[in-house]
Amino acid sequence: MSSFNFLWPLAGGLLIGLSAALYLLLNGRVAGISGLTASAVGLSGGRPGLLGLGFLGGILAGAAAAFAFIREPNLTITASPLLLVAGGLLVGFGTRLGSGCTSGHGVCGLARLSPRSIVSTLTFMAVAAVTVTVMRHLAGGA
Repeated sequence: MSSFNFLWPLAGGLLIGLSAALYLLLNGRVAGISGLTASAVGLSGGRPGLLGLGFLGGILAGAAAAFAFIREPNLTITASPLLLVAGGLLVGFGTRLGSGCTSGHGVCGLARLSPRSIVSTLTFMAVAAVTVTVMRHLAGGA
């Protein structure tokens, strides 16, 4: 990996941490994508929130900018669309059930030493490790 390729993930991580810290300092709320998405589409009560819409717009704009400037990984999706939709629905259900997602618990909650976030993040990581083990080694996946 060249030093230039190392700078992109470092810059991205710093921007995520900075945005989460600023959101907490300026709004007094944790910047979790599931909560902000719920706010953006009006699921958290009332009409859609401008902060949530702005956050989602920033994520989409950042992804578009990264694609326009970096264009390095050539990704090939081999899973069926039905499997992708099912996985997305399970993740969405899990974030609502767990009162947050990996960005809220992992980035913001761990930084605040939240016991609930520590347990949630450990659970996310354990389930991910088990899923990879089962899919790659026991179910014969790639």
